[in-house]
Amino acid sequence: MAALACGAVFPEEAAAQENPAAVKTGWNFGPLPAVGFNTDLGFQMGALCDIYCYGDGAVYPEYYHKFNVEASYYTKGSGVFHLFYDSKHLIPGVRMTAAATYMTNRKYSFYGFNGAASVYLPELDSNADEGVAFYNVRRDYLRILADFQGKIGGSWGWAAGLAFKDYRVGDIELEQYDPHRTLYRRYIDSGIIDRDEMYGGMHLEMKAGVVYDSRDAEAAPSRGIWSELCLIGAPDVFSGKYSYMKLSAHFRHYLPLWRERVVFAYHLAYQGTIAGEAPFYVQQDISTLYLRQINSEGLGSINTIRGTLYNRMVGDGYAWSNMELRIKLFSFDFIGQHWYAATNPFFDFGAVVQPYRLDRMKLADAADIYSGNGERLHCSAGLGIKLAMNENFIVSAEGAVPFSANDGTFGMNIGLGYIF
Repeated sequence: MAALACGAVFPEEAAAQENPAAVKTGWNFGPLPAVGFNTDLGFQMGALCDIYCYGDGAVYPEYYHKFNVEASYYTKGSGVFHLFYDSKHLIPGVRMTAAATYMTNRKYSFYGFNGAASVYLPELDSNADEGVAFYNVRRDYLRILADFQGKIGGSWGWAAGLAFKDYRVGDIELEQYDPHRTLYRRYIDSGIIDRDEMYGGMHLEMKAGVVYDSRDAEAAPSRGIWSELCLIGAPDVFSGKYSYMKLSAHFRHYLPLWRERVVFAYHLAYQGTIAGEAPFYVQQDISTLYLRQINSEGLGSINTIRGTLYNRMVGDGYAWSNMELRIKLFSFDFIGQHWYAATNPFFDFGAVVQPYRLDRMKLADAADIYSGNGERLHCSAGLGIKLAMNENFIVSAEGAVPFSANDGTFGMNIGLGYIF
């Protein structure tokens, strides 16, 4: 259907473009080897392709249809198979975003609950010489989702969505590590994780909310606001025990400081459970109406507080912020495509604001579970570089250092796009 739509007649507005020579039309393919690096996951090997349909170029740098396909493997034991689609034109007056993703991870990070209240001992973090991967579990995750957005009036819109999520969690299964010497097992034995949730489960999540969007572009805005307020409800369909409702709020603001070449961008966010009880294995999920990254999880690492340990701060509710200066360095044309290079120094911070099973952690009275400390603000700072093709396809490399050694030492990610 998308192929037929791209070949159909679109409004003839290309002449209104200020620089018609710079407008992209038709189909544009961005195949690349999926070669990257992430401190938490290791080196990435595989293939990906971004596919854009610009039609007659009337809406450029926006597009009529976008597909993203990726199949890749990370050297620390995880794999990703991902299909993504986005369009404002498939359904008249409605934006549709859909994705099907399967992720398998033999060394998925589990650092406990409630941030600073959870003990972190670096010597137990994937020490193969001692046969210990204390902060790791095995996880397989299937996610199928469809989100829809429509106009209310002006920059305001409505949002609705449906997602099926299947989590499979268990002991680490790598020969060099002891599967029973993990924090995951300590949480089960101490009663912090219940037996009926220890292996994961299936959930059907429904989403409804409002959106405000006044951005001048989507991939890298130079001005405007992008804000979401959504309720996410998961009725007790599969588990027989767990049903919950979460509130998700995002506010993103883009302020031009020098035309479109220097932009200050910041992101304020909150997500928390407001009704019911959520099982431990869903608490790291971050809800968003548009997947900037395949993994939408936190707090910690590439999507939230960059440079910190992956999933270091897990709670029943958390708040965080990202602030960065986006500087376009220079533009050029190459192999028939339009390119620019940019850099983005940034500062991130956040904390668990609603504790999760903190009373159970205290009752465990174990030196490797409860630190005896209250939660604190977790901060990091770093620098990124970007290489963008045709305004939408953006290759990114970012490195950051957390302010506390309790949150890690350094994190780096090579991937696609800005995180907000």
